[in-house]
Amino acid sequence: MAVRNVRTIGDDVLDKECRPVEKMTPHIDELINDMFETMYDSNGVGLAAPQIGVLKRIVVIDVTGEDPICLINPRIVESSGEQSGYEGCLSVPGKTGIVTRPSYVKCAALDREMNPIEIEGTELLARCICHELDHLDGKLYVDLVEGDLLDTETASND
Repeated sequence: MAVRNVRTIGDDVLDKECRPVEKMTPHIDELINDMFETMYDSNGVGLAAPQIGVLKRIVVIDVTGEDPICLINPRIVESSGEQSGYEGCLSVPGKTGIVTRPSYVKCAALDREMNPIEIEGTELLARCICHELDHLDGKLYVDLVEGDLLDTETASND
């Protein structure tokens, strides 16, 4: 496993739509391991493949530090409710802003063995799923921020 460089806002790769994963290969398996390693090393709760320069529809998430989730070719199949809160991103370092997202989502995807799965998430997990899936379509949370982007330190003092 290796920690990879996280691409930051302004890098063209973050604006591109990702391609589906057709089959599990040793390269894809290594990519997923590296994504988890990079996410944990950066103290993140989610990471999408384009954030490390790979245009594949893969995200990794762990909102508790004890429940790693890998989603391949994910798509949201159901959502409801609404929540607003501060969001940040490893690709937009030092900034945060208020974003409104669903408070519940159901996501269909493939797991690491390429088996179909569904996961349901509320609150932080729902927010994280939406945020990471946006990356796969070339979207950043900064386009959804209500009001101004704030420095991370400023927001933590609110």
